[in-house]
Amino acid sequence: MPVGFKGSGHTPSGDPPLGRPSRGRAGVVSWSMAALLTRSNIPNLLTCLRLVLAAGFFALLSGYQFPEGPEWLLRAAAGLFVVAAATDALDGYLARTWNAVSAFGRIMDPFADKVLVLGAFVMLAGPGFTLVEGWGGIGVPGRSPELLSTQISGVAPWMAIVILARELLVTTIRAVLESRGIDFSASGSGKAKMVVQSVGVPAILLLCSGIEATSMHFMTTVLIDELRPGQYPQAQLARVIAWLVTIVTAWSAVPYVTRAATALRPSPPEASE
Repeated sequence: MPVGFKGSGHTPSGDPPLGRPSRGRAGVVSWSMAALLTRSNIPNLLTCLRLVLAAGFFALLSGYQFPEGPEWLLRAAAGLFVVAAATDALDGYLARTWNAVSAFGRIMDPFADKVLVLGAFVMLAGPGFTLVEGWGGIGVPGRSPELLSTQISGVAPWMAIVILARELLVTTIRAVLESRGIDFSASGSGKAKMVVQSVGVPAILLLCSGIEATSMHFMTTVLIDELRPGQYPQAQLARVIAWLVTIVTAWSAVPYVTRAATALRPSPPEASE
């Protein structure tokens, strides 16, 4: 019979010694879960959970098409986004409180945030939220017929580009400075940006879910010369929120750029005596 490691209760192969009953599968699972749910692992598990929730969020929005709906997809997606955003606040708080900041967390936490937020704005600017109102300009001298449409989410494609550009800029600046050993942790403007985005996205989704689909199954033979956005007050409010989120997001980059310019400014040469 092989000799086990002293005090381990196991043979060198890692199996329980002969004659001693095994803990069984339930015991192994219980021990594995206990080993996984430690203070050093919980923040990282929350980050991974956020990625899973983001995937579910995108799946829900992929099944939605205005005006056919179904509207419950938007309400469910809004709920998932709120839970995912809550994990962002919680994992950072726990990591700082428990002194469990890790390299994995420093990489995956901002990655999960960007996947969730950028993906949300890409979806909101997509065809699932486009209302085709009909043809305009037919029979108008000097005007070519054109298909008129509006984005009921209020999120224009250029807004998603602005938000993406901001994230790429700040991420690049942070990578350069931290490679030089300069601390470039999140500022107050970045936290304010995340709060506005976390409130704005579900608010837009809930507003879109409340738009009445009655009389919105337009055919391309409908003749109209201009859109009447006031006909859809929820869409107008969603547009205001989208503008607010875009402006706050773009503004939040300014303090980072200022800090980077100060940190990278060459030191003046010392005056010779």
